[in-house]
Amino acid sequence: MPRYDYVLLDADNTLFDFDLAEHKALGLTLASHGIPFTPEAEQTYIDINTALWSKFDRGEISQGELVVERFSAFLRAVGRAGDPAELNRYYLSRLGEQGDLLPGAEALCRALAARCTLAIITNGVSSAQRGRFARSPIQDCISHLFISEDIGFQKPRREFFDAVLHDMGISDPGRAVVVGDTLGSDILGAKNAGLDAVWYNPKGRPARPDLSPVLIAASFDQIENFILDRGV
Repeated sequence: MPRYDYVLLDADNTLFDFDLAEHKALGLTLASHGIPFTPEAEQTYIDINTALWSKFDRGEISQGELVVERFSAFLRAVGRAGDPAELNRYYLSRLGEQGDLLPGAEALCRALAARCTLAIITNGVSSAQRGRFARSPIQDCISHLFISEDIGFQKPRREFFDAVLHDMGISDPGRAVVVGDTLGSDILGAKNAGLDAVWYNPKGRPARPDLSPVLIAASFDQIENFILDRGV
């Protein structure tokens, strides 16, 4: 018997290689708008985008504001003119074409799907996330896709997880586990909702003393063995 019947999996940098997807989509976007795609420009965008998504996770900015402001701030930082809303539209279209998974993610999903019901839970933009999921090799083994933009609440809000549990018909939270790479949205969100959490932390980032995941995993094998109760 697996430890859990339901596994709620974060998407970006848990299953999907978001860094690669972002690199491809940003390169195409800047090239199409006549902006040099240099390592410095890419890092500038990443820093701006990461800071804004952290604000979104804390409820300090809406997703609609975020996706435009990231390109507005980027254009200011690199001293270029342009329409940030148009840049964002083009970027999201290119991002939705990227279905690359992290190495081992497909094998993990297929092993878990044989014993558990799987769902993806993500704070990403709906159009991009649906496009990426449709182009990925795991759509046949994951039966649910929950996106904050569609639900109306984002991780780590309890309302997001309540909507997921309700839609999946999960009456006993003890039979579900959240698996994610981000402490501030995935692991904190699980805590807010009274769910167990597995923190996927292959880079060995420092933990937070206020959060206690049931497992800190450096590999997909550890996650698979724990959830399927094979020992870690």
